[in-house]
Amino acid sequence: MTILIAPDKFKGSLTAEHVCKAIEEGLLSINPSLKIVSIPLADGGEGTSDLLTDFSDGSTVSVTVADPLFREIESGYGISRDGKTAFIEMAKASGLQLLNSKERGPLTTTTFGTGQLIKHALERGAKHIILGIGGSATNDAGIGMAEALGFSFLSATKEKLRPIGKNLVHLASIDTDHIHPLLPYTKFTVLCDVQIQLCGEAGAAYVFGPQKGASEEEVNVLDRGLRQFKKIAEATFNKDVDFPGAGAAGGLGAGAKVFLNATMSSGFNFIARFTQLEDMIQKADLVLTGEGKIDHQTLSGKVVKGVADLAAQHQKPCIAFAGRCNLPANKIKELNLLEIISISNEETNEQEAMTQAFALLRERTVTHLSDRIIQTAKG
Repeated sequence: MTILIAPDKFKGSLTAEHVCKAIEEGLLSINPSLKIVSIPLADGGEGTSDLLTDFSDGSTVSVTVADPLFREIESGYGISRDGKTAFIEMAKASGLQLLNSKERGPLTTTTFGTGQLIKHALERGAKHIILGIGGSATNDAGIGMAEALGFSFLSATKEKLRPIGKNLVHLASIDTDHIHPLLPYTKFTVLCDVQIQLCGEAGAAYVFGPQKGASEEEVNVLDRGLRQFKKIAEATFNKDVDFPGAGAAGGLGAGAKVFLNATMSSGFNFIARFTQLEDMIQKADLVLTGEGKIDHQTLSGKVVKGVADLAAQHQKPCIAFAGRCNLPANKIKELNLLEIISISNEETNEQEAMTQAFALLRERTVTHLSDRIIQTAKG
C-alpha cells in the first residue's frame, strides 16, 4: 500500500516537513511495511522558498536587509543548484511574523527589505526570480521594494517620499531613471492565491488592513493611497494596475506587475507542477493532506483544496488533518475529502493542540487510520 503525505504547515506549530514526519511515524507504527511518500507543500506563503530550494537541490543565501520597520535583520533566500533561479519569500523580510502585536501598523511598514533580497539575487546572477508574497505586514503597493531597486517616488513638490503605506496618498510621480540595470533582463514569477483587487471595499486595505493593525480611519487613508498609486502607476507605465491579485500583500501584487513586469501564478498550482505532485497522487492508494486551520480560505486555492481536487480527479481517497476545522458541514462537502481529522476536539483545547501538535498528530493518525489501513492490507 502506497500512501502519499502532502500537507501545508500547521502555522505556529509545525512546518510542513514536521507534519509529514508526525503522520509518517503514526502510519509506520500501524504497519511498518507501508510505502510512504512525503511531499511538504506550500501555497506561496511561509515555507515556499525553503520548499522550492530543497526540490531544486539548491542552497540558502544569507543577507542583511531591512525589516518592515527599516531595522536591520538577518534574512535570506534560496538559489537553485545551477544558480539561475532564486526563491524569495517576502515574509522573510517584510512579513507580519517579524513584528510583535504592538509594532503592527501598515501605515508605517515597508517592502524595502524584499527589494533588497531581489537586488542581491540579481547581482548574484539569478535569471529567474520566484517571489512568494504571502504573510505581509505591509500596504505600500510595493514602492519599498521598488525603491531598493532604484525607483524613486516623489510628491507634487518633487520631495522624495519615504516608501511606506501612509505616503501613497502624496504620490505625484515615479522616477525610473536609475532602476537596476539587470531588471529588464530578469524573469519574475509571483506566487499568490489571493485574488483580491487593489482598491475599494473588496481591496487590500479594507480586507487585510485590520489584520495588520490598521484602524478604520487608517484603512481609509491606505485605500486612498492605493487609489492614488493606481492613478500614477497606470499613467507612468501604461499598464492596468487593478486586477485580481493586485491587492495581495498590501498591493505588492500590483507593484510586482508594474515594477518587475512579473507574471502572476497560483502558488499551489506552481508548486504542484514543480514537485510533480499529480504524478505522485496517481501512484498512491491513499492521499493525506492537511493545514493548521481549515476554513473558508481553504476553499480558495489553499493546499488542502488543491490536493483534494487532484486526488478526486484521479479517483484517489483523500483525508485531511487540521489543527481545527471551522467549516460548516455543507462547505466541507466542497473539499472532496473522505474525512477531516482535527487535532483539537472536546478532549484537547486549542492551546494544547498548538503546543503538542506533533505528538497529537501522530496519535490521531493511529487512532483514525488504523482500521482503514488494516482492512486495506487484508484485502
